Amino acid sequence: MKKILLLGSGELGKEFVIAAKRLGHYVVACDSYAGAPAMQVADACEVFSMLDGDALDAVVSRHQPDLIVPEIEAIRTERLYDYEAQGIRVVPSARAVNYTMNRKAIRDLAAKELGLKTARYFYAKSYDELCQAAEQIGFPCVVKPLMSSSGKGQSLVRSAEDLPHAWKYGNEGSRGDIHELIIEEFIHFDSEITLLTVTQQNGPTLFCAPIGHVQKGGDYRESFQPAHIAPEHLAEAQRMAAKVTEALTGAGIWGVEFFLSHENGVYFSELSPRPHDTGMVTLAGTQNFSEFELHARAVLGMPIPCIKSLRIGASAVILSPIASTEQPRYRGIEQTCEEDADIRIFGKPTTRVGRRMGVVVCNGPLDADLDALRDKAKRLASYVEVY
Repeated sequence: MKKILLLGSGELGKEFVIAAKRLGHYVVACDSYAGAPAMQVADACEVFSMLDGDALDAVVSRHQPDLIVPEIEAIRTERLYDYEAQGIRVVPSARAVNYTMNRKAIRDLAAKELGLKTARYFYAKSYDELCQAAEQIGFPCVVKPLMSSSGKGQSLVRSAEDLPHAWKYGNEGSRGDIHELIIEEFIHFDSEITLLTVTQQNGPTLFCAPIGHVQKGGDYRESFQPAHIAPEHLAEAQRMAAKVTEALTGAGIWGVEFFLSHENGVYFSELSPRPHDTGMVTLAGTQNFSEFELHARAVLGMPIPCIKSLRIGASAVILSPIASTEQPRYRGIEQTCEEDADIRIFGKPTTRVGRRMGVVVCNGPLDADLDALRDKAKRLASYVEVY
């Protein structure tokens, strides 16, 4: 039995804990607030700010884990190198977490060191630098914090008049103590995909079927698998994903995001060294292992012979329309009980407007109509009211 210290205990962490527990391991779930979803299924929990390096050191010293599994961005990530030196395995590696938690590090690695095709980009530590970068890139452009999640702080800048808001919103949405923005060329893409990529301790790199997704404000709203992609574009995306994950080192699942353009091919966008929110569609039984089961097996060193596509799938999120510090309640869950559909209520103890509170997943035969399945998932999710 391994002792796992999970840093971040949201809905993705919860599903990872369930997968790890089914394999017989002990999990300590950590987050900045009590009652987080993963804490509800873990063996033990800790509530503290993971940006407090001393507090993080104290928790690691107290529990003496075999593995540390980061699931969020707001962590004092440089401490992870120290833990690796102590013989604790960081998932996928301290290098991977440090690079990918910061858009500057991962973008420079992808574009400058590995030569992957990306949007043109600049950085800005001041409003004047933001204006200069936007002028060089042109409008529209995209402005994001270097460290954020779920689209927070991200905006599409259509003209110079939007820059003051982009600067303010970008800094407000920044996580951690890094206050620097990245300004990107707006790619006129036809679609975007997540390619879940599994690296193993002693085995080949594997790929799930590509996942299409719809975002609003930079945050996932629905996903579907498999996404349509030309064979040559899929091969190029797999090549890029294998190259960047090999450079970052370590075993686990990675959510690698790409823009697809019929005219210009495949662009590397972003990468997460952990289960991806769009990958919740794999809870619909689209493949022989969900992304959470794949992550657990990979980080624990269990061989994964193959990933098989079994069904098509679609997911649609359930959002809160209210903000409340009281335990949320739900209406309409029974209306989601249709054939080949399921629902996950995440168990978050409080709400805010637009917060993800649950997801509906649906599946169908491999030859079924994916658009109809997507409509079904969205329809069922619309029945559930958070109050």
